[in-house]
Amino acid sequence: MSLEAFLLALGTTCRVTRFITKDTLAAGFRMWIADRFGDDSPATYLVNCGWCTSTWVAGVTAVYAFSLDTTAWFQIPATALSLSYLAGVASRWLD
Repeated sequence: MSLEAFLLALGTTCRVTRFITKDTLAAGFRMWIADRFGDDSPATYLVNCGWCTSTWVAGVTAVYAFSLDTTAWFQIPATALSLSYLAGVASRWLD
């Protein structure tokens, strides 16, 4: 895997993990998991823990990056997700 693909995979992992564990748009998903499995279940913990979720997101992203790292099928969505994450970090830092 190239350095570029690695950095894009890193940014993608950060953004998807943030989306699942913190973003308002995924709050309904997190509540559904809690309602379905209970507040103390491993599944509920997983979708609320950034460290836990990032392990699974990174695994999927790594397979995707290794398989398609030089194709537009990887580079375009990974770039968009990485830029989205960096924009969020920058806006928080600049505020």
